[in-house]
Amino acid sequence: MTDGKLDIGGSLLLVGCGKMGGALLDGWLRHGAAARDIFVVEPNPDMAPGLQGRGVAVAAGLDALPGDVAPAVIVLAIKPQQTDAAVPGLAPYAGRGGVLLSIVAGRTIGYFERTLGASPIVRAMPNTPAAVGRGMSVLCANRAASDAQRQVCAALMGAVGEVAWVDDEGLLDAVTAVSGGGPAYVFLLIECLARAGVEAGLPEDLAMDIARATVAGAGELVFRSDQPASTLRENVTSPAGTTLEALKVLMDEDGLQPLLTRAIAAATRRGRDLAG
Repeated sequence: MTDGKLDIGGSLLLVGCGKMGGALLDGWLRHGAAARDIFVVEPNPDMAPGLQGRGVAVAAGLDALPGDVAPAVIVLAIKPQQTDAAVPGLAPYAGRGGVLLSIVAGRTIGYFERTLGASPIVRAMPNTPAAVGRGMSVLCANRAASDAQRQVCAALMGAVGEVAWVDDEGLLDAVTAVSGGGPAYVFLLIECLARAGVEAGLPEDLAMDIARATVAGAGELVFRSDQPASTLRENVTSPAGTTLEALKVLMDEDGLQPLLTRAIAAATRRGRDLAG
């Protein structure tokens, strides 16, 4: 950031502008990145008018970009099954000194190095709350990425939420299981909480309204608080009260923790399988 504005240090090439790519673009522009410095490759013609209206340059493919584009950062935000076809076309741009920032799930740094050689590469695992600026992204870089390039990549992902780094790329499988899939687990919690309310006698619509508002409010509370989650939980739990009775079930030896531990382990294993 420079003077509170996102400074890319040159031009930026965004390849793929779906939900996550679009969320990133929104975050960058919201944080003051210059639209004139951003090139977007998006083959879906339905997306083009809205993108062009934001001042960024839009191309249907890499071959439609101006020949002199030399991006400081290439952000790859496509589906994993599209990478085999797309990555070779990035080689000329990566060879001009820019860093590749990939948010493609399951594609390792080694995967990109096999095509792009010793280019600077940063792999990031964001999650869907990035769409509302509350994402969590964990990054890992290869040795070719300079400190300055790492800082730019962190700033780009920080425009949509919080950022952390790991040195061991293998940890990104667990990161994907916890934060990448985490929103889905929370949404399931809302569904289950509402269903339990119905079983306890609440009207279905009211049960869902209560569950949504409660989970959203609790999330906001933990976001704003500097206290650990365990303390916040204890603050809600009165001795011999109703919450304690529910927690006895949830915190039993076959309760929520072992269930989530098994779920995260299963997701982590699957991530490793997909990465090959």
